[in-house]
Amino acid sequence: MTPMDSEALEQSSSAKVGHDTQPPEALVAFMSRDWIERPLDRRAHPQLDRLRARREALSRAFPGMLLLLPAGCEQVRSNDTFFRFRPSSEFSYFMGGGEADTLLVFEPDGARHRTRLFVPAHNRGTAAAFTDRQHGELWVGTHRGVDESRAYYGVDRCDPISQIDGYLDDLRVQSPPMRLLRGVNAAIDARFETSDADTEFATHLSEMRLCKDEYEIAELRKAVEITKRGFEDVLAVLPTAQSEREIEAAFWRRARMEANDVGYLTIAAAGEHACTLHWTRNDGGLRRGELLLLDAGVECDSLYTADVTRTLPIGGAFSPQQRAVYDLVFEAQRAGIEACVPGNDFLEPNRRAMQVLAQGLIEMNVLRCSLDEALDQDRQLYRRYTLHNVSHMLGLDVHDCARARAQAYRYGTLEAGMVLTVEPGLYFQPDDATVPQELRGIGVRIEDDVVVTNGAPDNLSAILPSSASAVEAWMREKAV
Repeated sequence: MTPMDSEALEQSSSAKVGHDTQPPEALVAFMSRDWIERPLDRRAHPQLDRLRARREALSRAFPGMLLLLPAGCEQVRSNDTFFRFRPSSEFSYFMGGGEADTLLVFEPDGARHRTRLFVPAHNRGTAAAFTDRQHGELWVGTHRGVDESRAYYGVDRCDPISQIDGYLDDLRVQSPPMRLLRGVNAAIDARFETSDADTEFATHLSEMRLCKDEYEIAELRKAVEITKRGFEDVLAVLPTAQSEREIEAAFWRRARMEANDVGYLTIAAAGEHACTLHWTRNDGGLRRGELLLLDAGVECDSLYTADVTRTLPIGGAFSPQQRAVYDLVFEAQRAGIEACVPGNDFLEPNRRAMQVLAQGLIEMNVLRCSLDEALDQDRQLYRRYTLHNVSHMLGLDVHDCARARAQAYRYGTLEAGMVLTVEPGLYFQPDDATVPQELRGIGVRIEDDVVVTNGAPDNLSAILPSSASAVEAWMREKAV
């Protein structure tokens, strides 16, 4: 980055807006004094031993390499307002959270690395405390600070983020062998030439997360438990709710009361909207006699997220046609979950679920061909109605480990500790002439979060009823 670019970046981080006024020097002087020193909070992160072990594993994988892992920046929502900050999943995996603009560096030190962290410093007693909208502590709250961060995160060295520019300028001059996690902080990306080695680095970071440890599984279980309560909040308002937006709001309230947020935009798709896979507009109405496809998950404070879907009859009971579709999806999901065992390849749950769905589509006279013809990989006719595969990895991201190699993920082998969704669906578009009239506009998906173990699959979200009869009973029980 040229000096001019750096200056522009610095100005943008503390930019003024049209309604701001310049404080007089007397006010700055007055605001800069008589602040009471508070004792430092030197508590360590509750998972520090685990986080250090992950950092040591990364160090061993890249001996002699300087590694840069940014936490990310605030993202503009509109003009000078921002979305709530969430650190990158890769940064969080090694640090257990973090603030905007933070940077973690692994500096080579013989056979190992020193860890160096750049964080926002305290700024009480400075003009920035009340003039900097992004980092001023009277604007955004007290930072953890430099000394406290060193103790909390257990790093070897901690410095204020104001030193990042000079540090990175020195790296450009020295040109050490390095790896950068790209796509997280555009300003840092722009300083260094893109390298295939950076892509390999991102791949390695994803593959480190493919198998979860006991803490991660416990956090995912917690996320599912809160998600269940969110679904029950929805069931309580559903008898009187008029819109998809009310459904979204009921679930979001629980996510913010008990956790960090939702893990992704809630899909509250009623009627034919359920045939659109990622219907997040949630601006439609609710009508008795139709179905509500609710795909929603709570993200814990640890940033691990659930991802659960239930399809609910808005009036409390499935019609015969709806139940027939639902039962078929339920049986397909059961076949998929049974395949989530070590040694099977990642696509085996999908194959088993699709075989059930294809056979059912033939029996429902939707597909007019043999099962072999329907499943023929050169034709895949069933996909007109299933649209998607049934699984993705789950963890810190709802679509976790996304940069892993295909041979380690999509074409890889299931291992104990992997957590994946199993979510078959059938979607009969309202304008699909190949579908019998009575089925058009019906969309059904059932999704659960499954841990691969050395025994039977552990369905974390089995605590949410999922058979048609159990769903109807659950709705009667929780309706206000």
